[in-house]
Amino acid sequence: MPQLNPAPWFAILVFSWLIFLTVIPPKVLAHTFPNEPTIDTEQTKTESWNWPWH
Repeated sequence: MPQLNPAPWFAILVFSWLIFLTVIPPKVLAHTFPNEPTIDTEQTKTESWNWPWH
C-alpha cells in the first residue's frame, strides 16, 4: 500500500509548510488599508453648553 510510505508525503508536507511560512506572511503583512487613520495632533477646544437647565 503506497499510502503508508511516509517518505513522499512528509516531503510534500514540509515543502508546503515552507511555502506557507516564507511566501504568504510577507504578502499579508505588506497589505495596506486604503483609509489609514490620521493622527490628530491638534487639540480641539470644547465649548460648554449654555442651555438653561430647569
